[in-house]
Amino acid sequence: MPNKVDTTLSNELLTLLKREQYVLLSTIDHETTGPNVSAISWLYAVNERSIVFAVDSESRIVKNIRANDEITITLIGNESTYSIGGKAMLVEERMEGVPLKLTKYMLQIKEVRDVMFYGAKMSVEPAYEKTYDPEAAAKLDRSVMSELKKSNALT
Repeated sequence: MPNKVDTTLSNELLTLLKREQYVLLSTIDHETTGPNVSAISWLYAVNERSIVFAVDSESRIVKNIRANDEITITLIGNESTYSIGGKAMLVEERMEGVPLKLTKYMLQIKEVRDVMFYGAKMSVEPAYEKTYDPEAAAKLDRSVMSELKKSNALT
């Protein structure tokens, strides 16, 4: 049902966010104070109130969150589009156990909105494929997701 607002993830969204998932991460740009949108896939729902995610430590996302910790994750799934907003809390400046320099954050969810326009549903979820060495991509994804899943102890 469009425009429904909750303070936690539903069981369906929790299930979707327990695996690598394409989402859009919106932050406030630290220089322009305008919106900044980035596509990410390394995230994991710890529970119905928290999502952890990893981003490149040198990315604009890190600088933006330092300046303003209010963020929104846009998820397309479960036949709709959802806006998941709240505060980003720094968990690890440099994630251990992964070969890249990644920073781990936890989104403390304040609201989950179904933002699909009236009278419509998503018929196909976004899909993507890695364009570099498939074995290297799979190994990297496994290591990052493994580290993100360790965040259960944080809540």
